[in-house]
Amino acid sequence: MKKEILKENYADKVNVLVIDDDERIRDLVARYLNEKGYIAMVAGSAEEAAGFLKLYSFDILIVDVMMPGDSGVEFTQSLRVQGNQTPVILLTAMGEVEDRILGLEAGADDYIPKPFDPRELVLRIDAVLKRVPKENSKITKVQIGQWQFDIDHPELFDGQTRIALTNVEANLLQILMQTPGDVVSRDYLSQQCNLDPNKRTIDVQVTRLRRKLEEDSNRPRYLQTVRGQGYLLRAEIMEE
Repeated sequence: MKKEILKENYADKVNVLVIDDDERIRDLVARYLNEKGYIAMVAGSAEEAAGFLKLYSFDILIVDVMMPGDSGVEFTQSLRVQGNQTPVILLTAMGEVEDRILGLEAGADDYIPKPFDPRELVLRIDAVLKRVPKENSKITKVQIGQWQFDIDHPELFDGQTRIALTNVEANLLQILMQTPGDVVSRDYLSQQCNLDPNKRTIDVQVTRLRRKLEEDSNRPRYLQTVRGQGYLLRAEIMEE
């Protein structure tokens, strides 16, 4: 089933899904965002939000951490495992450093402790969206350390130096470069690269790619493992 933009006449506006079991908070946040020119919908649980995500495309999700059923952290982690890279800002009453780290490790893009000023939320939304490529805009070239990678050429290059990549290695980079800085699950990478879903298979391919990409493949700076979740690529998008 093809996903739809929420309202055809507002395709150029930012579509937001606010997920919070506290009806008062989610309605206040949604009302404020609508007043500021966003298109906001609300969901009272991770389960309800999952239903919306099957039907609609959102530019960003505002997710409460403490919810009945799946928590906001669990919901975010589930999205990333499925390969859904929609930006997420977590809202929580917990302000401890460890709690913030858990949220970010799960794949959240930002984190705001309650209570918060809705003006700050708007600033955070805009900041996150500036770092994320717009839907349907495909990144074609990135800078990874000393190397450049162009989606049309299966190689790394630096001036006159070129390193050939296998088809699998090039495919891995093509997938990871579309969401630089975001975790992509092993299962998703295996599926997209037509690899055996066996965990070891994708790990071997990543290790081979690191040997070409990194100065020290045992201490990777650019192609990093996120334990229990997958891999992320640290790269800079190059202007055309």
